[in-house]
Amino acid sequence: METKIDVLAIAAVLAIVAIVLFVGFPSPGEGSGSELEFKEVPHFESYAAMLEAFKEAQEQGRSYGVMDTLVNVPMMATSMRAGAAETAAPGSTDYSTTNIQVEGVDEADIVKTDGKYIYNFSKSKLVITDAYPIQSSKIVSSTELGGISPLEMFVSGDKLLIFGNTRWAYAEETGREGKTEPSMVADSIGYYPYYGGAMVAQLYDISDRGNPKLEKELEFQGNYNTSRLIGKNAYFVVTNYAYYRSLEDGDIIPMMAEDGVASKVAEATDIGFIPPMPANGFVTIASINIDSEDVRKETIVGSVGNVFASQNSIYLAGTVWNFPDLPIIKDAVRPIVGDFETTVVNKFGLRNGEIGFVGQGSVPGHVLNQFSMDEFEGNFRIATTIGWNGSSGIYVLDSEMNTIGKLEDLAPGESIYSARFMGKKAYLVTFRKVDPLFVIDLSEPSDPRVLGKLKIPGYSDYLHPIDETHIIGLGKETIEAAKGDFAWYQGLKMAIFDVSDVSNPIEMHKIVIGDRGTDSYALRDHKAFLFDREKELLVLPIMLAEIPEEQKKPLTENQMMPSYGEPVFQGAFVFKVNLGVGFQERGRITHVTPEDELKRGHYYGGEYSVKRSLYIGNVLYTLSERMLKANALDSLAELKEFTFE
Repeated sequence: METKIDVLAIAAVLAIVAIVLFVGFPSPGEGSGSELEFKEVPHFESYAAMLEAFKEAQEQGRSYGVMDTLVNVPMMATSMRAGAAETAAPGSTDYSTTNIQVEGVDEADIVKTDGKYIYNFSKSKLVITDAYPIQSSKIVSSTELGGISPLEMFVSGDKLLIFGNTRWAYAEETGREGKTEPSMVADSIGYYPYYGGAMVAQLYDISDRGNPKLEKELEFQGNYNTSRLIGKNAYFVVTNYAYYRSLEDGDIIPMMAEDGVASKVAEATDIGFIPPMPANGFVTIASINIDSEDVRKETIVGSVGNVFASQNSIYLAGTVWNFPDLPIIKDAVRPIVGDFETTVVNKFGLRNGEIGFVGQGSVPGHVLNQFSMDEFEGNFRIATTIGWNGSSGIYVLDSEMNTIGKLEDLAPGESIYSARFMGKKAYLVTFRKVDPLFVIDLSEPSDPRVLGKLKIPGYSDYLHPIDETHIIGLGKETIEAAKGDFAWYQGLKMAIFDVSDVSNPIEMHKIVIGDRGTDSYALRDHKAFLFDREKELLVLPIMLAEIPEEQKKPLTENQMMPSYGEPVFQGAFVFKVNLGVGFQERGRITHVTPEDELKRGHYYGGEYSVKRSLYIGNVLYTLSERMLKANALDSLAELKEFTFE
């Protein structure tokens, strides 16, 4: 049975088997309420004390007690027109930017533009294309990145910051022999660990776009989680799980390197420990000023799953499971999960690159993604679901992370599939068989209330504001199973919801694309969603799967599951969108050649699979790993294509 409910159920059962011992929460701290006041994080007294905390967590099984989800997702911010950028040559002032969650808080992505140039990755290279004007456009540089696998980037003026990963391995018996990737961090570690990796941040001077120059490089043992750019300061989160085989053999504190000089990320006495997060790893929040190149960091033990950032704060959320005395689990799984699943949120203030602890709060349940969190007028709002089919709630915490308002028991038996906070309202989509869209009033933080709800087939994975009273929902159409209390996913569904009458939200327009198996990167990554309200433009990368009409049959009670469609297209679907007509398809753009159409694999993340789109002036660009293609924005006529070697 292929449903999200099954996936969450498996995750919950795995967590239950782990059996976590829960630790009480610290007392609320003191603060001004209106201004962020940095507090001293409790630190370990010694390395031995830190080691003891890790051993205790390992013995109690708490190293598996945190569910982590990489997200790895604007208050009315869209992929919208931007002002003139600081470029080496004049570009267009009419260009799209990355689809972000919070205005003024940029998010890294696989492609960026400043209205003149387009910056993207091709394998292990940084490619810069002089894209404007289209008549003289050309690739001006293709730069090897020193062996790292690039993930995301920021561009600001004449600076470009790349985040990536590098991996290394050691032979089991011969220690350092067999190291596969160059790394200052790996060189500094020696035998420990047997395998591992590091995240790398590279800062380039791109004042000469034809010859980018590496100015600074940071390397942290561990994994890149996410990042934000606020002004000239880039903040990023690194996670590192301790290698327990080395508790007796070596130092478990992760290493880092700055411009080739290796050191510990921090001494034990400078590492924070904020219960109830178990000591199962390390989390480092670091910042780099892209102009001055100053680096600052704060390291704590614990874990982080989802991250939300405003212009002044960053919130690290992780879910802790508490089963102090677990009985034999039969039908009691659901109530046990409801009682012992808690999300802990640590809040850090951001001040011109400085990072300081502000407070910690906790709420029942787990967080779906970054859009389930928000900051408004000094308060933190968060939406969670208890278990995999429990109930959902919204909680409001003040600036010191004390809970001051809550709305619980929403949609029992369903899970949150998408959330969007917009000023004094929140919109939630829950799902099990149908899609309830909840409109929630948050104007009084201490008393959140449901204003209205709409139940329709299907669900939305992502909600995007058109204006204050209209929202686009992107997800899947569904049909109820002939037997059983669930529904089957079908084709890609888009809808426009009118929430002007908060007590009676309406689905104004709806379109279903393809059959079961149709997919889009935008379902899981909001940065793949290009929308411009003034241009009435929506562009989505879609893998289209279809079932021939003569083969379509009604779902019978004895049928295991609906049939999947066959992949017939992958590329960008271009729509005209407005409140009057809804969604009108204008055309499709693909990077797949006729020869590739015979190869089924290219539809599933292949090198010519379109992942992003952007526009500069009157030109629409689409990007895959091997190609950048330019089409006229009005007619969609192909203008040019650039193939990456």
